[in-house]
This record gives sequence, C-alpha cells and structure tokens, in this order.
Amino acid sequence: MIATIEILGLFAGGLTTASFVPQVYKTWKTKSAENLSLTMFSLFFIGITLWFVYGIFVNSIAMIVTNAITASLSILLIYFKLKYK
Repeated sequence: MIATIEILGLFAGGLTTASFVPQVYKTWKTKSAENLSLTMFSLFFIGITLWFVYGIFVNSIAMIVTNAITASLSILLIYFKLKYK
C-alpha cells in the first residue's frame, strides 16, 4: 500500500511534471525552440536524473515516476532545441 506521504509526492510531482507538457507541445507544434535555454534544460535534465537516482535509493515511487517522466519531457525539449536551431 502506498503511504499517504507518497500520494502527496505523486500529486506534487504530477503537477510539476504536467507543467512541462504545454512547453513540449508548443515547441513541437511551432517547430521553434529559439527562446529555450539549452544550458538551463541541460542542467535541469542532469538534476532531474539525479533526483530519479535518489528516488531509487530511498525507494520513493513518487520520485521515481515523476522524475522519470520529467526527465523524458526535458530531454525532448533539449532534442527540439538542437533540431530546430
């Protein structure tokens, strides 16, 4: 059974992860990544990946799931930034 604190973590992580979806969608539709910072998203991706690894070590489903999804969305934005230069 998932502990109440993990449910809170899933909800919080879900909201922050969902906040990336509109940016990914807009970048994909407009084929423009001009205003995205490659440095920022690269550092963000590394940080999210480290949070994902941390989540594995502390056995936190919320951290594992939400950071895996956020890392995927972040890497998509990095890909779009490089592709649509």
